[in-house]
Amino acid sequence: MHKKITLRLIPALLAVTFSGGAFAAAFQLTGQSASGVGIANAGAAAAAEDTSTLYYNPAGMTYLSEGHNISFATTLLDRSTNYTDQGTSGLLNSAFGKPVGGDGGNGGGLNAVPALYYSYALAPQWRLGLAVNPTFADETEYDKNFAGRYSGLKTKIRIVNINPSVAYKVNDALSLAFGINFAKADVEFNQAVPNLAGPTLPDGSGTLKGDGTGWGYNLGLMYQPTKETRVGLSYRSKIEFDLEGEKTQTGQATRSITADLTTPDTASLAVHHQLNPKWAILADYTWTGWSKLQKLEPVYSDGSRAVAPLRYNFKDTYRVGLGTTYQLNDQWMLRLGVAFDKGAVPDDASRTMTVPDQDRTWLALGAKWKITPKASLDVGYAHIFVKEARTARNVYSSAAETTVVQTVRGKFETSVDYLSLQLNYSF
Repeated sequence: MHKKITLRLIPALLAVTFSGGAFAAAFQLTGQSASGVGIANAGAAAAAEDTSTLYYNPAGMTYLSEGHNISFATTLLDRSTNYTDQGTSGLLNSAFGKPVGGDGGNGGGLNAVPALYYSYALAPQWRLGLAVNPTFADETEYDKNFAGRYSGLKTKIRIVNINPSVAYKVNDALSLAFGINFAKADVEFNQAVPNLAGPTLPDGSGTLKGDGTGWGYNLGLMYQPTKETRVGLSYRSKIEFDLEGEKTQTGQATRSITADLTTPDTASLAVHHQLNPKWAILADYTWTGWSKLQKLEPVYSDGSRAVAPLRYNFKDTYRVGLGTTYQLNDQWMLRLGVAFDKGAVPDDASRTMTVPDQDRTWLALGAKWKITPKASLDVGYAHIFVKEARTARNVYSSAAETTVVQTVRGKFETSVDYLSLQLNYSF
């Protein structure tokens, strides 16, 4: 029976960013603005400080100056992910003599995440806005001899969102907003395929590539009960993608595949309170519906499985943030923030090679420099401490998942640094 084993791809088709790791729960991207990074995104849905409010809460557009407002942000994300093997074993090693392999080197890396925001005042009560930014992403790549290579070597997924919004100021206390989201997803996954003809023969390779588009919506509410206190509530819907692409594998013909991918919905409740002319505090509770994504299952045109399903078994998550700003003088504002972000992976068996998700804690600081009455520059830095993550991930002999041929056992140690710059201009 063992000689008939043909290891199918087990696609980690779904772990995304423009740099190695998204760094909210699972693969959600949170480096959307320097003003947000500098305060660990605490209270972002109530901040309404610049045009990046389009992402966090579009109702905040009504608090911006009339005319045109534009913000361009670039965030450098440096992620370090290191794996240590702790007993990977199975038929691939015992019966076929395949070496377990090494720790794979640093699976992360350094990349840039851009975002563009624009708003325009149609009238004193009406605002139009447009946000263009990546919302989910991951780029993870290990060395070729990685112990988990039969479960995942490389993942590259990028989801870019185009989000026009409209906001209306009902009265001095209440503003409402609605937006449409059009998102484009591009996905690539690669893993090793063992050559079972002999233990010393080189592995083959298997790759999945696909892309697709999807639609969603977002809602925003901003309520200011007093001059000092502002409350924000925002919601962003799930987006469903029908991915189309191809599977290539050493020794096999290239075949077309399809797969369904759903990104989660999110809801955030935030508060901004001005203690005095110098100090303000911000806080938020944000929920993300990751339980909508349980598995990813690429299939051929005849409906049969192309590979074993990638089972995430994600659970819903939350994050809480607390921050403060200090108005040093007319030109400078300083920021400080902390946040706790709950991981989406429920257990070691569900933790994949390319989404070694675990609880994380943010420490952040930042500043705003008012260059002219119409121009300002934000800088934000955050270090993210990620709890040690362990995996006990099964590798199966076929798409039918009838035989476990290896269990990848090990731990991941991850840390992340964000450095973000943002230019704001009004005219």
